[in-house]
Order: sequence, then structure tokens, then C-alpha cells
Amino acid sequence: MSSAFRPSRHGARRIRVSFEFFPPKTPEMEATLWASVERLAPLSPNFVSVTYGAGGSTRERTHNTVARIVRETSLRPAAHLTCVAASRPEVNEVIESYWDAGVRHIVALRGDPVGGVGEKYAPHPDGYRNGADLVGGIKRIADVEVSVSAYPEKHPDSTSVGADIDMLAAKVDAGASRAITQFLFENDLYFR
Repeated sequence: MSSAFRPSRHGARRIRVSFEFFPPKTPEMEATLWASVERLAPLSPNFVSVTYGAGGSTRERTHNTVARIVRETSLRPAAHLTCVAASRPEVNEVIESYWDAGVRHIVALRGDPVGGVGEKYAPHPDGYRNGADLVGGIKRIADVEVSVSAYPEKHPDSTSVGADIDMLAAKVDAGASRAITQFLFENDLYFR
């Protein structure tokens, strides 16, 4: 879940919030997901995002979930997309399939290494190199809103906080319209 404050017409602050869903693996999980969607929809979130597993492991489930949200609700889905373990043509196919399904917001993420914690990230030899490169590819293919990740507390793979800021600037320069963060503990780091 992410949030931001935005003043309303009447001077009061409205909390803008989004909810993140995981694509269901079983019929029972799907029923729980849709019950959650129905319960959260009246809160009018800014958008709802649907995760994309490491190496595209949830590709079909993510696509099916966001496509159903587009078809059956008034919520604005944001489909997650990573560039881990996939060639440019494979990633581009996913971008095009999201567009064809009516998805107009993508959360572009480099993604975690396929081997998990402790593994060093290496881009696919024919793939997008990083999050900024992925954003550029998305924007060349589809006129969609793109959210990216930001790290108030240094990303574990980063050499420095300055390198994180440079990467965030590269993502914005490539066409990102919003940066979202994971939970953090030190507000000063976020505000900095």
C-alpha cells in the first residue's frame, strides 16, 4: 500500500492510497481476492496494483487479474512488470498485452534476481538493463502512466544513496510519472 497527501478543493487533505494485490494461485485464493476487491473498492483508491513474480513467474495470473479488474470494476489497475530473465521481445509482448487488455498504468521494476536473496542481479543478455531502460521501452510502445520504485533507505544492490538518486532521476527522465516506496522506518530519509 502506498499513500500521499493531496489538498482537496475545500482545503482539507485527502489521503491518496493504493492497494497491492497478489495474483491468486488457487480458486480459493481467487475468491478471497475478489471479495477483497469488492470490500476495498468503496475506499476509492488512486489505483490498485497487481504484482509480477520474479522472472515473470506470475505473468499469466497477473495479466488475467488486471484484465478482469479493467472489465469488471471501476478501479484503475496498475500491472507490475519486471525485466528479470526476459528478452526485450518477451517484455514488449507483455506491454502490448496489457495495452490490449485496457491497462493504462504499469509499475516498472527491475525485479529481484531469479535466485533470490544473495544472488547478484544480471540483466538478460537481450533484455532491458535496469528500471530506467524498462521505462523507456514501455513509453516507446504504449502511452501509459508508469510508476517506478524509489528507495529512501539505500537499495541493497546500490553502491550509495547518490547512485539510488541518479537511478531515480534516470527513471523519471525515461518517462516515469510517479515513484512509490516500500515501507520505511526513518521519515527523515524519505523527506531527504
